[in-house]
Amino acid sequence: MTTIWQPTWHHPFDTLERPARAVRVAGRTAAEFRAAWQGLTESLMDQITDPSKFETKLERETVNEGAAPPRQRTWRQRTWRTAAIGVVTLLAVFIAWFALAPHKANQAAAVPTPALPVTVSPPLQRSVDSRAGFLGQFSAIDRVELRAQVGGTLTEIHFKDGDIVHKGDLLFVIDPRPYEIKLEQAKAALATANARVALANNQLFRAQSLKHNEFATQETVDQRTNDQDASVAAVEDAKARVRDAELDLEYCRVQAPFTGRIGARQVSIGGLIAGSRAATSPTTLLATLVSLDPLYLDFDMSESDFLTFSRERAQTQARTPGPLANKVLIALSDESKFSREGTLDFIDNALDRSSGTIHARATVPNPGLFLAPGQFARLRVAIAPPTPVYLLPDAAVVPDQSQHLVMTVGNDGTVKPKIVTTGELRGGLRVIRSGLDATDRVVIDGLVRAIPGSKVAPQDGTIKYDAGADGQG
Repeated sequence: MTTIWQPTWHHPFDTLERPARAVRVAGRTAAEFRAAWQGLTESLMDQITDPSKFETKLERETVNEGAAPPRQRTWRQRTWRTAAIGVVTLLAVFIAWFALAPHKANQAAAVPTPALPVTVSPPLQRSVDSRAGFLGQFSAIDRVELRAQVGGTLTEIHFKDGDIVHKGDLLFVIDPRPYEIKLEQAKAALATANARVALANNQLFRAQSLKHNEFATQETVDQRTNDQDASVAAVEDAKARVRDAELDLEYCRVQAPFTGRIGARQVSIGGLIAGSRAATSPTTLLATLVSLDPLYLDFDMSESDFLTFSRERAQTQARTPGPLANKVLIALSDESKFSREGTLDFIDNALDRSSGTIHARATVPNPGLFLAPGQFARLRVAIAPPTPVYLLPDAAVVPDQSQHLVMTVGNDGTVKPKIVTTGELRGGLRVIRSGLDATDRVVIDGLVRAIPGSKVAPQDGTIKYDAGADGQG
């Protein structure tokens, strides 16, 4: 049996594969797609117009089956022509979309972005003194532990825990009866001593009369004189014992030594109290009492701040001699303004070698008894005379790791960052010690739109100094 092989026809997709792959590799520009499209179209049209190229492996037939009728071959040719035309149409749409999409995207990207508005202002110039900030803690000027000086049973308590007590107020009462008995005994001993003095005086007088009439010897007179002196000394001893008994009786009533706030009581009525006036034996703690007006504010000053402050103070003392009296501004932990004032009146005589700081203290009035010992507070101490500086809103200063930046706008609207050296807050503004010029236009609002190197639309603004925020009213 002989098999007749017809000419082999390549599927249109096989022909499309080569130019399509070339299109993907060459890129997605409009010119490259047009060139690829032209080659692809010519190749397909050659196959469509030449019927011999549409013969496929499907048309292979064996001799024993016979040749296909002419009508069937014509139908197959028309079918492949229709399929090829459809493929060409689809590919034309597909390639046109890829060719035009990047071009439209590039057109959209080429549209210029308008400059974003920001508010700018030159830095505010002002002369301010140099201040150092510290963290301090209040402490009481007077603080005592109330302890019993006599022993006995506690019978009365005359305060409530945490009350404000005044000097001389009665706080505790210890059973006084044993000490009243001791006082009566001492008074009785004093009366006995006084009686012996009177007897000794009479005996001495009689002995001196007998000696004068030579009825008594000098030895008898001396003996009576000695008895008189001993009786007088016994009276003084008895008087001292009376005063000692009175003092013990007085210590049965524990009174406030100064005005202040008393703490929680450590004993209860009916408890046995141990007391000693000389503290030679353990005594019972009754309560604690602290003064409230005024208070101390203790803080530590670094060596560099101390040197700057000492030099300035030496110059001030040379001009106006007088005691150390420097005003400090104080703010509590929940206060934003430094509205309280105190006086720096003590600096220690040596630096702490372990920390490199020196202890300092300010006295703070507390007429309303609002402040309490142990509270923390922030304080500012002026350590140098006023010098001219620049001031900016704190929000205009951008922290960048170990340095600070501000964004400035040039004459052409370009944003340029500048590194600055900052100081403390004054009048609600941040002190700029270096890095700026008076003519710089600093971005004070819209900082998120001020990207370095970008173009912005600057609008003039104003920087305001708030003296009330500086704690000076």
